[in-house]
Amino acid sequence: MIKSVIHDQQILSQTSIPATKQDLSVVMDLMDTLKANSERCVGMAANMIGVHKRIIVVTMGMMNVPMINPVILKKGNPYTTEEGCLSLTGERSTTRYDEIEVQYLDLEFKKHTQEFKEFIAQIIQHEVDHCDGIII
Repeated sequence: MIKSVIHDQQILSQTSIPATKQDLSVVMDLMDTLKANSERCVGMAANMIGVHKRIIVVTMGMMNVPMINPVILKKGNPYTTEEGCLSLTGERSTTRYDEIEVQYLDLEFKKHTQEFKEFIAQIIQHEVDHCDGIII
């Protein structure tokens, strides 16, 4: 179900807790909401729809990939960039890393450890920041 996007920074700054199998409906809501906003958004975190669980969805090419309980294990090659956010107005400067390694669970709660680079890595970092209550 498509949900409203949260703009309240007090809500967005709260740290999310680990998701469980009982939160799969949140994953589906997040995927639906990202798809509905695909013209102006390439990733979302559950707190952007008012749910404080560690769930993100990232656009990778033609697919939206859900990541449950994502954790960034490694970061390499820092750079400074400007980012926008569907929950906020305007763009802000932030530091990102060109290469990351992420551990996460898929929809079947199978663990994955995967490396990401460039723009996909940037999106994941932005959404993981949301899970950690970090607002750019």
